[in-house]
Amino acid sequence: MLSELQKDLATYGGNRWAPGYRVMRVYRFGNWRYEIKNPLLRKPFSLLYKYLYRKIIEKTGIELPCEARVGQNFRIDHQSGIVVSGFTEIGDNCVIRNGVTIGLKNTDVLKAPKIGNNVDIGTGAKILGDITIGDNVHIGANAVVLIDIPSNSLAVGTPARIIPKENKA
Repeated sequence: MLSELQKDLATYGGNRWAPGYRVMRVYRFGNWRYEIKNPLLRKPFSLLYKYLYRKIIEKTGIELPCEARVGQNFRIDHQSGIVVSGFTEIGDNCVIRNGVTIGLKNTDVLKAPKIGNNVDIGTGAKILGDITIGDNVHIGANAVVLIDIPSNSLAVGTPARIIPKENKA
């Protein structure tokens, strides 16, 4: 857990008070507690995690449950109004901004997006359902993404339309 926190701190430029880094500390703690195999020993840590999780949501407006899977160098650029489903998978080097929702399309299907590496998610974007976002994708501000997005694309609009990135050689 400590090496992951050190990497997270480097992602935030050493700023221990960045809201995103504070969220990541609680997230890492939540994941670490699952390593305690004895349920009786794990119980107080689980209670502490639940308390810290509620407090970090109150302070930052960011919901990142420990059940979600995030890759290395995951960065939350701005706080407030961010909701990530516990069923979500996010790759390496991804950035999300305020007002982003990543989660279920409806509660009948407990599947959330799988997001590739190097994805930049703009302010207010909504990414919902059992979809896959490829690598090197930019999702525009306020885009509503309900379909798969191939790698090396832009997704803009409501509903999102896909624009292939030009290959600059």
